[in-house]
Amino acid sequence: MNHTCEKRLKRLKTIVSLQEEKKEVLAHIRAMRDWVMEVEHIFDGSWASQAEEISNAEVGRRLDDWLHRLSAFLEAEGRTQDEHLRLGHLLKVMTHLRPGLVQCYDREGFPRTNNDLERTIRAIKMHYRRISGRKNWNSYLLRYGRCVAYQEWWQQHPDGAACLQARLRRVAPAAFRQVRQETRDRHQEQLNRYRFRHRPLAYLQVLEARWEQTACT
Repeated sequence: MNHTCEKRLKRLKTIVSLQEEKKEVLAHIRAMRDWVMEVEHIFDGSWASQAEEISNAEVGRRLDDWLHRLSAFLEAEGRTQDEHLRLGHLLKVMTHLRPGLVQCYDREGFPRTNNDLERTIRAIKMHYRRISGRKNWNSYLLRYGRCVAYQEWWQQHPDGAACLQARLRRVAPAAFRQVRQETRDRHQEQLNRYRFRHRPLAYLQVLEARWEQTACT
């Protein structure tokens, strides 16, 4: 055996020894990964043989069962500190988000994943970027985002524009005034940020004047 082969064999033995040393740790990591992969399969619907089986109720039932089993697993004896830290955090987050995680399966065309949602938002942004001619329209999105997304959703349906107009005619005046005030509040907040960034001294002088006026009263 030449010198090169001896070096390669020694390196291989080192790798195998490290694998053996970390065998138990890697087993715990694989077990924790299995919990994550299981809940992912619950959400993606790969367990269903037919699309009709996937619904909010069924996904919610499977998710609740997974949460119950994970909680019982963490309460059992022999759990490592790493399992309590990693899986405990997963259990806490999933329990907190549970009410909103299973609302999309009964709605056709509703984005089910972050990737789907990002693609939907990006499509809306590109559409309105072409209309406005502005490269950056984040402020517009922050101000009118939910209204824009609502309108775009209706536009994708047959006779969506007519249906949207019909629904808008039934909006109560009080509800319209509330949404209008919320939009004005968001606009004012953005305007204050703009004034502070571009004319900070003038903005602070206005605040001082308002403070003096309030203190006098």
